[in-house]
Amino acid sequence: MIPGKTIRVLYPAIFILSVFLSEELTLLAQATGDWALWGGRTSRNSVSKMQGLPTEWDIHTGKNVKWEASLGSISYTSPVVSGGMVFVGTNNAGLRDPRQDGDRGVLMAFREADGEFLWQATSEKLASGQVNDWPQQGICSTPLVEKDRLYYVTSRCEVVCLDTQGFRDKENDGPYKKEKHTEENQADIVWIFDMLREVNSFPHNMTASAPVAYGNLLFTGTSNGRDEEWNLPSPDAPSIIALDMKTGTLEWSDNSPGENILHGQWSSPAVAEVGGVVQVVMGQGDGWVRGYEALTGEKLWEFDSNPAEAVWPKDRNNVIGTPVILGDHVYIANGQDPEHGDGPGNLYCIDATQRGDITASGRVWQYAEIRRSISSATVDAGLVYVPDYAGFLHCLDAGTGAAKWVHDTFAAVWGSPLIVGDRVYLGDEDGDVVVLRTGDKEVVLAETNMGGPVYGSPVPANGALFIATYNKLYALETE
Repeated sequence: MIPGKTIRVLYPAIFILSVFLSEELTLLAQATGDWALWGGRTSRNSVSKMQGLPTEWDIHTGKNVKWEASLGSISYTSPVVSGGMVFVGTNNAGLRDPRQDGDRGVLMAFREADGEFLWQATSEKLASGQVNDWPQQGICSTPLVEKDRLYYVTSRCEVVCLDTQGFRDKENDGPYKKEKHTEENQADIVWIFDMLREVNSFPHNMTASAPVAYGNLLFTGTSNGRDEEWNLPSPDAPSIIALDMKTGTLEWSDNSPGENILHGQWSSPAVAEVGGVVQVVMGQGDGWVRGYEALTGEKLWEFDSNPAEAVWPKDRNNVIGTPVILGDHVYIANGQDPEHGDGPGNLYCIDATQRGDITASGRVWQYAEIRRSISSATVDAGLVYVPDYAGFLHCLDAGTGAAKWVHDTFAAVWGSPLIVGDRVYLGDEDGDVVVLRTGDKEVVLAETNMGGPVYGSPVPANGALFIATYNKLYALETE
């Protein structure tokens, strides 16, 4: 158990060099067209300049469908594409290995060119009563890939580093050497950081945070939350941790929400330079958004996303969506567990150059005409696009927060919008993917049903569009 903040001393010269190398590799990956993490970049702003992606397709006739692959029976994550492979989280209903049956979280790897299944990592369900772990939910963490390493959070509340080649390269990368199965279709684990044991996290319902990296550090949320009786088993457990990417060693952590966690914590961190300082920003379970100095974990600022008079659960929310950083500003909406249904929400633009409690001083604007949201914003050409769980996609002026238009999808929205060129792609729980024109006028270009719910976000990579439904993964490409 780690009370308060823990910070390890780093070696500045070595760390600065590694930061520059990491930034160069990230730029190289973007130039080649890969989409190696949630949001496509560490700032989490899902904007691509890729050309030639389809606006329309048909999964029944195969029009503009490059390939499809079977997943489990439910998939919450967005796919990521790197090094000729596509990675996506799901559950174990699409059993690939009879030796690994039962309720498991599964991370699958497919060949990008044709959708051939390559390998999988499976995580057994935690023992009943150990944590509040919903059945059959699978992996809810969108992975991060850097070079030949993949990082994600399992359904067992573990941060895991894998070799992207699995055992197809006939090597067992370490220091972890305890894999039960080492055939070429199995995952090769490099290291595991068990958040239950190491930081005493108690995830509510599931563990869901998409890791992000800067330099040699990996940042993720712990999902620490309440149990079914509304007790908080681990008030001293951190909400955010930073690990050494090579070894999995804990470098710093912070537990600012403390005993004020409202329900669960499922937000993901974003990283970007703001005002000359590289910050890690994450929404947390007490409804606050916090910014940290990336290398040391020093808390720079915090912002309450709820009005002072708000009362849980009527109109006080936690933060589930991922912050998006652009320039000096952070864009973030608040909301609640989808199980709680619809309700009032708020969307903010925050000035992240401020310090301390910036609830008043850091508020650039507030948009209160949004419902609860579990999605992230996308910002492009002076406009902010953000959906709410009720199914409305809001387009606002990025400078003032003034509404330009609102599109009704007529279904719940879990994912976030993707902007490619002059188009906005957004999926919904009814399985529809709508494509709209960017700009200050609502223009619907197409809408296609995918045959099942789309909980994640569409992903562009190397001239193709990748979309995961609850049980299928599609690669779409203009014929």
